[in-house]
Amino acid sequence: MDFRVEKDSLGDVKVPEHAYWGSQAERTRRLFPISGLTAHPKMIDAYVLLKKAAAEANRELGLLDPEVGRALVQAADEVLAGQWRDHFPVDVFHMGAGTSFHMNVNEVLANRAEEILGGGRGNYQRVHPNDHPNYGQSTNDTFPTAMRIMARLMLEDLLPAVKGLEEALFSKGREFDHVLKSGRTHLQDAVPIRLGQEFAAYGLAVQKSRRWIEAAAYELEELGIGGSAAGTGLNTHPDYRFRVVENLRRYTGLPFRNAQDLRESMQSNLPMAALAAGLRILCLELTRISNDLRLLCSGPLTGFAEITLPPVQPGSSIMPGKINPSMAENLNIVLFQVLGQCQNIDMCVQAGQLELNVMMPGMAFSAQFSLQILTNTLATFTENCVVGIEADEARCRHYAETSPSLATALNTYVGYKTAAEVVKQALAEGKTIPQVVRERGLLDEETLAKALDPAKLTEPGIPGR
Repeated sequence: MDFRVEKDSLGDVKVPEHAYWGSQAERTRRLFPISGLTAHPKMIDAYVLLKKAAAEANRELGLLDPEVGRALVQAADEVLAGQWRDHFPVDVFHMGAGTSFHMNVNEVLANRAEEILGGGRGNYQRVHPNDHPNYGQSTNDTFPTAMRIMARLMLEDLLPAVKGLEEALFSKGREFDHVLKSGRTHLQDAVPIRLGQEFAAYGLAVQKSRRWIEAAAYELEELGIGGSAAGTGLNTHPDYRFRVVENLRRYTGLPFRNAQDLRESMQSNLPMAALAAGLRILCLELTRISNDLRLLCSGPLTGFAEITLPPVQPGSSIMPGKINPSMAENLNIVLFQVLGQCQNIDMCVQAGQLELNVMMPGMAFSAQFSLQILTNTLATFTENCVVGIEADEARCRHYAETSPSLATALNTYVGYKTAAEVVKQALAEGKTIPQVVRERGLLDEETLAKALDPAKLTEPGIPGR
């Protein structure tokens, strides 16, 4: 491989001749071969959008040479269009605060802008990574800003996926509203419920979870760009931070706003904690729902078997014809991974010290990884599982009509004690609740029919009255 030699404050560094990255990214590439994972495309987009917005602002304010500013904007647009994406080799687990990745971005933009202006990579005659794409900036204000932009951009994909699942569950709620079944509490037979009521409740739980994520999106829209090194705005024009955020609003169509206090926005990563909280709430609800679906489809002969999930692949390498709830299992696997990443975000957020939190690369990776896998799994789970769920109406009704918990409706007629005796006799003798009521002469046929009509037991009221 051909190399060029670049100099930085620590000395000479051999950099691959073809690379748009420079000495600092090259040092990082050698120092931190940790995971083999590099920045998510949306993290690259976010940082480059920020650098473009800063270059435009500084050029307009007369702080950047107009030609240099235009070259930086062109270089940024090329990256945003998909070019030079293999020139960001920094591992997601690198030095504190994210300086390595920040400098990787500065170097790529500086080297490409230098080329645009007629120079060569690594020459830095007209465009220097620290002086021009980084004018008035620090890792300390750009990394948290880029991280929030990245997360907010990725929520533009996640929130529709959550909404799609929510709507699919509500749709099943309407489709199954007439299907009578036995409720279950403590995994034991309980009073009747309609299958549609269960699914409508699932839809509402997802909807409520989505609102928590939307609240986190609002927090992520507050950007502390302009704080520079310690949140004081040193080396920045007074109008700079406002112009940068206005540019970002224009580029993305998202309602980004300036931080109320630049010190607070640098010291605190509350928006990332809010994101973790929203994701955690969604994951906990979806875990519960997924486990319910696995229970309801258990069988086909020795389980509940009240619903069937679409068969998507053979379930066993040894048992012919076996079908597993593969999509629900995949959802659980992803949800558990996201919950672990949320714990990492929490630990990183609380690790801030004085004017800076150096654990931002960790929280950035956990956020981008979680948002990506959660978005993908919700889309495929909705399409390949939820929309194709079918109900075994006969089996559901059989359970509802033979459940000993039907006796709950007798409480207002014969009292709890007598109703409990009816249940014990029915279970001991293998009889239905109506049979025992008739044998004991507790109610006449008309009252019995009204009191124990399972369909009437799924709405508020006193059956038969």
